[in-house]
Amino acid sequence: MTSTPGSAGPTAAPTHPPSERPAIVRRFSRAERWVHRTTAALMLLCAATAACLYVPQLAELVGRRHLVVTVHEWSGILVPVPLLLGLASKALRKDLGRLNRFGPHDRTWLRAVRRRDARPEARPAAKFNAGQKIYAAWIAGAVLIMAGTGLMMWFTHLTPLVWRTSATFVHDWLALAIGFVLIGHIGMAFADPEARRGMRTGSVEHPWARREHPLWDPDDD
Repeated sequence: MTSTPGSAGPTAAPTHPPSERPAIVRRFSRAERWVHRTTAALMLLCAATAACLYVPQLAELVGRRHLVVTVHEWSGILVPVPLLLGLASKALRKDLGRLNRFGPHDRTWLRAVRRRDARPEARPAAKFNAGQKIYAAWIAGAVLIMAGTGLMMWFTHLTPLVWRTSATFVHDWLALAIGFVLIGHIGMAFADPEARRGMRTGSVEHPWARREHPLWDPDDD
């Protein structure tokens, strides 16, 4: 094989025509990605400041307890704000509706998880699978409980002592549960680079979408 001046050499790697490249489909809007990133940053800040308040070694290392408490309180109060602002986005409202609806395919997905059947055909999913729907519902409820109990602990004059004591118990143990759930969520995200790409850029490759979410029609977004 020969080459002409100015052309690639005979060992140059071939380039695939556009038709052979995986098609890209839109998964998340800019508003949805903004809400996810901002909420994640606030929750991580909440978790980090909580750790500095409850772990003696971290408390000694960081110091400035009053500042840490203030940052923890305000970051916790602000956690729901990105979602509330994001409700102005039609795409976000539509996806929230999808997250709030369970169908027969979701029960099939959960049965496959219980049987540890990892075959894609055994786990049918629309835009969101059953695991993502359960996680979204759980974390939304947990945030509301944390906000309510946190306000009781912050404004001590609003409730009786017994309420504040119960609120502290619930707040502390639920915070620990949220920590474990977030670690699992982050771990699963790192195990799926294409899912991370979808949240980072808003787009995913069509083969991944067909394999992981076969009941999802991107044209319906």
